[in-house]
Amino acid sequence: MSIIAAIETSDLRFATSRFLDGSDAMNPDPDYSAAYVTVRTDAADELEGHGFVFTIGRGNDVQVAAIDALRPLVLGRDVEAMIADLGGLWRELVHDSQLRWLGPEKGVMHMAIGAVVNAMWDLRAKREGKPLWQVLAELSPAEIVDLVDFRYLTDVLDRTEALRLLERMSDGRAERMANLRTQGFPAYTTTPGWLGYDDQKLARLAGEAVEDGFTLIKLKVGADLDDDRRRLALARDVVGPDIRIAIDANQRWGVDDAVRWIKELAEFDLAWVEEPTSPDDILGHAAIAERIAPIRVATGEHVANRVMFKQLLQVGGTQVVQIDATRVAGVNENIAILLLAAKFGVPVCPHAGGVGLCEVVQHLAMFDYVAVGGSMAGRTIEHVDHLHEHFTTPVRVDRGRYVAPSEPGSGAQIIASSRDSFRFPDGPEWSNGS
Repeated sequence: MSIIAAIETSDLRFATSRFLDGSDAMNPDPDYSAAYVTVRTDAADELEGHGFVFTIGRGNDVQVAAIDALRPLVLGRDVEAMIADLGGLWRELVHDSQLRWLGPEKGVMHMAIGAVVNAMWDLRAKREGKPLWQVLAELSPAEIVDLVDFRYLTDVLDRTEALRLLERMSDGRAERMANLRTQGFPAYTTTPGWLGYDDQKLARLAGEAVEDGFTLIKLKVGADLDDDRRRLALARDVVGPDIRIAIDANQRWGVDDAVRWIKELAEFDLAWVEEPTSPDDILGHAAIAERIAPIRVATGEHVANRVMFKQLLQVGGTQVVQIDATRVAGVNENIAILLLAAKFGVPVCPHAGGVGLCEVVQHLAMFDYVAVGGSMAGRTIEHVDHLHEHFTTPVRVDRGRYVAPSEPGSGAQIIASSRDSFRFPDGPEWSNGS
């Protein structure tokens, strides 16, 4: 038996605001950051579990403190027992009688739980010597549903129906895994679209995206309508009529403003509009979706939990489900969301605009293809070309498709030297006054 010997946390920040990477209508100067956790054991193999919560700078220390608050619930426990029952661990942490008061099931504590849960999945995958997507895809339907907390979902999806859904996908799993390894998974890019980029940079990066094989690009909108029209016209001229263009308002508008603004931009043949209003306004999303149809609404990166996803799907508030690797409470809750999306027949196109999100969320989308949704049709994973060099197993994209990872783990591990350099506020990248 081995035990959890240490839970170590770090406040890591990258100064992406210097070049306006990640800038949008609501977040003009983000510094991509990670509230980072390392789970160490006393096992002879010295394998570690790594996880994080993505933030954009100020407040990252608050998120680190939330992860620290979970240390007494995990430290000293039996590693083998924990990774054998990660569904049980999820329920224990999420439903802790005192920590739950801080949510419930939302906000910094919920995301902190996700970081720890994801770190345990990373450790499990490394112990099995497989990438996380493969570990998940090889679980039996019964083992998968054991990971999910169906509380609050059973009016729409219960364990029995979820089991049937997964069993229907069982026969083609081996073929889909082989296909994934040979063909990869479709990607789209947001790299050209940050709102702080000038027109010349937008045009250059949009052209490069097409040359690199991407068939969908995404532009940030919402600060100024005339600017949005100009930038979309420029992008459409550069990429031509056959490349899809999505837009992302990052929650900028109220319902009526969203409808008016989107209709003004509809001539550019929009693939979808992302986060048109507050992520909490489920009925607002439904109203927007009805009024701008056939343009689709996409949302999810700020949706706090599986219950909100259930409601969005119930009322038709989203036609594209965008899971995020660190917004909800980790792998387990994202599996619940994937099952809900499959129940409603809505494609999953994960959000990955942030440090490390591409590396981790690709595993969830690939698992979805193999074991849950069973199709790549209408599915695509966001890709941004920032900060991958800091990861031990950086994401790989070739001709507009994610290459299926083969390395053990979840992809979350940041190189030790980068953790030292970008530690806030005393790492060299910050303490030297840069």
